[in-house]
Amino acid sequence: MKILVCISSVPDTTSKISFEENNTKFSKGGIQYIIGPYDDYALARGVELRETLGGTLTVLNVGLADAEPQIRKALAIGADDAVRIDAEPTDSFLVASEIANYAKDKGFDLILMGRETTDYNSGVVHGIVGELLGIPSFSPVMELKLEGNTATLAREIEGGKEKLEASLPLVLGCQEPIAEWKIPNMRGIMSARTKPLAVIAPSSEALTNIDKFELPAPKGACKMISAEDAGSLIKLLQTEAKVL
Repeated sequence: MKILVCISSVPDTTSKISFEENNTKFSKGGIQYIIGPYDDYALARGVELRETLGGTLTVLNVGLADAEPQIRKALAIGADDAVRIDAEPTDSFLVASEIANYAKDKGFDLILMGRETTDYNSGVVHGIVGELLGIPSFSPVMELKLEGNTATLAREIEGGKEKLEASLPLVLGCQEPIAEWKIPNMRGIMSARTKPLAVIAPSSEALTNIDKFELPAPKGACKMISAEDAGSLIKLLQTEAKVL
């Protein structure tokens, strides 16, 4: 089994976000970065499959040098080697193109990643990778079992869960409860220091430019309405909230 797990380096979900240069650039000052939470599920399931079925697990990140601590953590969790494509991951098509260009001649049976990143939340990279490689893509995958060349999947759909079978190779966007997050132990941390991490130049260019960032509007004051005064509530929903 030859597995590729694509991870992102994103701000910790508790980080306070701000922008600079007239709101055209994300401010990285004081931000703690982590492996994308959904990518953590993909990595955990990939490690389980490699341990059960044998083979290799490579971690791939499209990002700059400041993402290497997260890549090393993935190596400590159980990846065999890692690749960083030296590009700013500001465009979904750029990220997907880099993944596809790297994977196209490597013969991976599975390409796993999170259903979406928690910074830009586009949720389209896995689909674009599948299209560029000409192989099926499914998301969000909650269960994954392999038997020979056949994968049994369960994915979340509106109002329920869909179960299906597909032949390898596949591109999958993962979410909980496909696996439980893994915490690197001391042996894994020490071995990660000597595992290979290759850095390669990008082969694509971004197709979009960021014009401006805006923070969400601050929450307004909460108005309490008496349970007996439904008329006032309806009037406020019509005139102020404008949702009716």
